[in-house]
Amino acid sequence: MWDNVNFLNGCANTLYALAAAAVIYAGVHAVIHSPLLPVRQVALQGELGHVTREQAEGAARTAAIGTFLSVDLDAVRRAFEALPWVRKVEVRRLWPDRIQVAIEEHVALARWGADTRAVRLVNTFGEVFAGDLAEAEPLPQFAGPLGSAQEVTRRYGAFRQALAPLRLEPRQVLLSPRYAWQLRLSNGLTLELGRDQLKEPVLDRLSRFVAFYAQTLGRLDRRLDYVDLRYPNGFALRVPEIMHPATDTKNAKSKRGSN
Repeated sequence: MWDNVNFLNGCANTLYALAAAAVIYAGVHAVIHSPLLPVRQVALQGELGHVTREQAEGAARTAAIGTFLSVDLDAVRRAFEALPWVRKVEVRRLWPDRIQVAIEEHVALARWGADTRAVRLVNTFGEVFAGDLAEAEPLPQFAGPLGSAQEVTRRYGAFRQALAPLRLEPRQVLLSPRYAWQLRLSNGLTLELGRDQLKEPVLDRLSRFVAFYAQTLGRLDRRLDYVDLRYPNGFALRVPEIMHPATDTKNAKSKRGSN
């Protein structure tokens, strides 16, 4: 074996390669951890309305540990994503000594759920997140089965657009466990829309209500609190001053038939 020149040359080349790799590794390690490349600044980017300076500084102190090259960017990202109201974070290095943190905050659209003890909000993407009571007070209320927040958010936009001619806003959008829809409007009126059907989707029922509101309910000189739109050719209503739970609106049907 020791008389084999090719074998000896191969062993020597391997040793040289290992030695070179060790030198390169040591050099790279020294550069990465060199005190000559410190992180001098963690720069925040984005429109921040809820993340405070103290929260950002605390996250930076916790996660931005090491030099410019050795700091763990994923750890920095996770630290900022753990802050309240933070939806998304992107982190990158800016040569020679800065870490840039781009923060996207949640934009609250509504309160979520019927439990008033735990303040949960829904953002414009239909994502549920933890909020605070001060932000929740003026917002509409959404509720629905687990995993339905995005669908409720999407329907809210469609309901809001359909009600725009009446200058009314949906203040509550409720989806029952049986996937039946109910709205409470800005004038206090509750609309029972029921479940989606192939022959008559929920949005068609609401559009019919809007189309005939001025000719029917809009002419009544009394306060209404509940309208059931689940009827195929009209709707039923409940008037607080009348004890009957629901009265068939013949005017709505007759006027609809005469048009």
